[in-house]
Amino acid sequence: MAMPWMYAGRRWVATRDLQLLRYPEKSAIAQPVTAGCYISTYWITDGRYDDHMRWTVGINKRLNRDGRVYQDRTHVFTAFQDHEATVYRDGAAGPRDYHALDHPYAGLVVEVVDAESAGQRAELLEWLRSRHLPKRLAGSPAAMVTVFRPTPLPGDRMSYVKQVEGVDTRLTLLWFLQADPRECWEEYFTGLDTAVGEAGLGRVELVAPFVPTVPGTDMYVDRLR
Repeated sequence: MAMPWMYAGRRWVATRDLQLLRYPEKSAIAQPVTAGCYISTYWITDGRYDDHMRWTVGINKRLNRDGRVYQDRTHVFTAFQDHEATVYRDGAAGPRDYHALDHPYAGLVVEVVDAESAGQRAELLEWLRSRHLPKRLAGSPAAMVTVFRPTPLPGDRMSYVKQVEGVDTRLTLLWFLQADPRECWEEYFTGLDTAVGEAGLGRVELVAPFVPTVPGTDMYVDRLR
C-alpha cells in the first residue's frame, strides 16, 4: 500500500476447505484448480496506471537485487485489469465499488470467464451486466460484482510472473460477500459455469472463494493444506 497511486487493497486467503469448493476441475487458470492459497486485490487511481507500472517494475527489480522478494511461491493468476462494470444488489444503497476493499466484506468469490472470441466478449459483458448478474445478486449475500478485462503486463516484468492470457477474450468478476462463502456456496455459487454455458457466450474457467486475512497474524496458515 506504499506504492504510488494504489489507494486501496486487501489480501484474501483460501483454506483447504475453500480450495476444494473451486470449479471447474479442468481450469485454464489453475492446474490443479486447487492451486493457490492467497490473493491480493488492489485499486489503482484512474488515469495513473502507466505511472504506477513504471514505479512498481523499478522497485521490484531493486527488491530482487536486495534479496527481499520471497521466491518460494508460484504465481497462479497475476494480472492488471481495467474496470468494465459494477452491478449492485441494492442499487444506490450501500458502499460503492471504490469502497469495496475498505469495507469489511466477509468473503470474496473470484470468477473468470472466457468468451469464444474477442468479438463475443462485448456480448458476454452486456449479458452479465444486464441479465445474469442482477438475477444472481437478488436476495443473495453478495452486495456487488465488479467486472474487469485484463491488460498485458509490461515486457520488463519480473521473470517469475507469466504474461497475461486471454487479453482479448477474458473477463474477471469479483463478488463481494457479506457472509462467509461456506455458508452460502451451495445456494448461490454452484452452477455459475452452467449458466454461462447455456447462454452460449463463453466458458467459466474458475470460480474460487476466499475469506479476508487478518493482517499482522498467522491466522489460517495451518489450514492451507
